[in-house]
Amino acid sequence: MIRNELLTAPESEKEVRHLILDIEGSGLEYEPGDAVNVTPANEPALVAAIIDRLGVPGDTVIADRKGERTLTNALIHGFEITSTSPYLLDHLANARGVTKIADLLAGDRAELDAWCRGRDVLDLLNLDPTWSPTPEAFLSELRPLAARTYSISSSPSVHSGTLHLTPATVRHLASEGWTDGRDRGGAASTYLADRVDEGDTVGIYVTANKSFRLPEPDTDIIMVGPGTGIAPFRAFIHERSNDDGHGRNWLFHGARYRDQDFLYRDEMWAMEADGNLRLDVAFSREQDEKVYVSHLMGGKGEEIYSWIRDGAILYVCGDATQMARDVDETLTAIIREYGDFDEEGARAEVQRLREAGQYRRDVY
Repeated sequence: MIRNELLTAPESEKEVRHLILDIEGSGLEYEPGDAVNVTPANEPALVAAIIDRLGVPGDTVIADRKGERTLTNALIHGFEITSTSPYLLDHLANARGVTKIADLLAGDRAELDAWCRGRDVLDLLNLDPTWSPTPEAFLSELRPLAARTYSISSSPSVHSGTLHLTPATVRHLASEGWTDGRDRGGAASTYLADRVDEGDTVGIYVTANKSFRLPEPDTDIIMVGPGTGIAPFRAFIHERSNDDGHGRNWLFHGARYRDQDFLYRDEMWAMEADGNLRLDVAFSREQDEKVYVSHLMGGKGEEIYSWIRDGAILYVCGDATQMARDVDETLTAIIREYGDFDEEGARAEVQRLREAGQYRRDVY
């Protein structure tokens, strides 16, 4: 790690960081659009609290699929503990008879997901104070610790020898109403934000994303990336500003407030001033009615359709649950209005664009 800095303002409700990793001599290679997988380490304080709840020394040697190691080492490096485990939930409901969990598992999935949000395995352990499992029995109910995937936000031709990330830090603070006074957080995002300093090393590997590549330099592109969805498009814009093509670059970005969480604001403005970028930004909280990227697209529908009709590629990156669905509906409406399609024909055209590689999504 050679840089670890806060991108958002301290008063922002969002916490997004800009990280630069030195990969010179590592053998790692990437292209714009690719992703990197970060191997996290769990928070020592949470590990210590779980060990205290189990009532055994942290240096207790356990045997798991990785061989023999201490319980502390296993919990830091081997298992998911910052979120609820489906195996542990099932054990509490069916083997331990915890009625609350049994009712949640038997009910609506959305209600279960809402209850689980922010809770971790220590919360689950504490639902049954009479249960004192052995370390091995407890670990058998947990999932292996998985790497977390982030879009790469740098261009290999511009940011040679480095790899940039733009992670949002997931935090559930005690002030939000947790009765035990503990803060909770995402495994990888708090690891990167709080426990990796400049000069430290991070375990990573690159995943190619061949379906989210840049086109030829003369092809126009439209990019839709609110919040941290801007990450791959920062890579795209830097890469395109360094080639000799004539393709135009149009970015739709979204933030709550321009002075708090407009990511890479000065960079984007500079690229716009240099003629390398056309920029439209939705500031959702700066007026009475919330404005999102899909609304901006709807207001520029005729131009968007013209670009796509002439061969531009539309990219979308970010939240799959709401944003990507809204963008999809807006694109369908644009094609219906300006392409002279009926509803069924517009949806078929959107599907054709996907199959032709003219509409590419990286959503999560």
